[in-house]
Amino acid sequence: MASVALMTAGVLLTGCNTDQVSLATNAKANQPVPPKLIAAMAEKDMDLQSPILVRLFKQEAELEIWKQTRSGKFALLKTYPICRWSGDLGPKVREGDRQAPEGFYSINPSQMNPQSAYYLSFNTGYPNAFDKALGRTGSQLMVHGDCSSRGCYAMTDEQIAEIYSLGRESFFGGQKAFQLQAYPFKMTPVNMARHRNNPNMPFWKMIKEGYDHFEVTRQEPKVDFCEKKYVFDAAKPADAKRDLVFDASAKCPAYVIPEEIAEAVRGKQAKDETEYARLVAKGTPVARMNTGIDGGMNKVFAAKIPEGSTGLSEGAEGTTLQMLAMAKAPGTIPGHVNPPKPNLDAVASAPAPQEEPVAAVSAPATTRVAAVAPTEKAQEKSQEKSSGGGFFSNLGRKMGLGTADTTATTPPPQATASVAPAQTSVTPPTAASRLKAAVTRFVPGHDKSKDAAKDAPKPAVAAAKPAEPAKPDTRLAATRPALKPSVSDGAGEATHIMGAAPVVQSNSFDSRFGAVK
Repeated sequence: MASVALMTAGVLLTGCNTDQVSLATNAKANQPVPPKLIAAMAEKDMDLQSPILVRLFKQEAELEIWKQTRSGKFALLKTYPICRWSGDLGPKVREGDRQAPEGFYSINPSQMNPQSAYYLSFNTGYPNAFDKALGRTGSQLMVHGDCSSRGCYAMTDEQIAEIYSLGRESFFGGQKAFQLQAYPFKMTPVNMARHRNNPNMPFWKMIKEGYDHFEVTRQEPKVDFCEKKYVFDAAKPADAKRDLVFDASAKCPAYVIPEEIAEAVRGKQAKDETEYARLVAKGTPVARMNTGIDGGMNKVFAAKIPEGSTGLSEGAEGTTLQMLAMAKAPGTIPGHVNPPKPNLDAVASAPAPQEEPVAAVSAPATTRVAAVAPTEKAQEKSQEKSSGGGFFSNLGRKMGLGTADTTATTPPPQATASVAPAQTSVTPPTAASRLKAAVTRFVPGHDKSKDAAKDAPKPAVAAAKPAEPAKPDTRLAATRPALKPSVSDGAGEATHIMGAAPVVQSNSFDSRFGAVK
């Protein structure tokens, strides 16, 4: 009988057809709202079970919980940093594209999942009628815990427990569904100016209409769809004899927007457009397209992870992340966290960055030198090249004294303009001579008298050998702080040489998540 009861409960949970099913008794799903949050509600004149509204921003990596005050308007209750979201800025288009959705969605009690494999979750409701009208596909796009995303918005377990409890209480208070608004970024003039060349801009301008409606009214905008577009706060005309009927794929019915809302929205949009034009006129830089990076992470979490990155989310790197590393994280970051990294397939198909030293670049020059017969002119040229990249330079690099540049790198003009014989004392010492002197001091038993008797072409032949891929600097690796047992160290973003196998430890991020990528 117990087995039958469990199977029946499982069937009900998979169906999610009733309000009571998804809010069933479950220890995780019934955690109380934290006392601090209840105190914040009292300060903001909110009731525990008043309606909520959720806004998500990818670029800022933030989730906002808005709650209705006793005045009837919504006010911001709390902002949660998003631990992980995947994909790029822009809407989800098809199943498997790893895109987190953007747009307006409605969350009812049946979409709350107390039995989630990611601690707790709720379904975003993607695809909505607009998405379906465009033929967009996808399923099970969630806001959940576990800080792991493949098209979802992932929080920490502690965060999702708190968010879940707020949604639960709003349902208990009588809210039929709460609205989820998902945006690429906060729809400000500066962000619109920065992304003005993005191909998703027409879609973003359309959902900005709903953003503006909420900004000026602080009321949940009524959302409808027709002619494959969003319509906000539509009302039937005064002379209409029947209620409005909307179909996402059909022609829009005759509707009006209440004048007080329309006027406030027009005023805000006029102000935004003026500021946008000013920013464009003064040359506001266009945001760089980073389609090779998979999603983003709030800087609060990126600071806690070895070699962590905010990815497509904004957040000052360097000092800011180092300072945040000392602060307490808003929840437990699991050991299997997958921070934003470049999409290896996209990086492999893209041209190599010019500033990145690549061994293959030096092949033509070194092959040409190696093919030349050891004539007197060749010996002279080889002797000149040895001052910029010969035997001692290679030896210096192996000893950790040089850079990662290949031996085919052209020497600076001042180093090659005039090469004097080694015996001439008035010639200023070159970099190679200083390196040679350093080697002479540190190599035991080195005979200085043999230096002049060395065959000149030999350094050139050594320089002509194809440069080996840059090896990791073990000295730097040794100085890294010890990692927690649950977090594995991995190679940095795009540090391996193009076309070469990356040198990583068996327990690194790359090896652990390579199959997933």
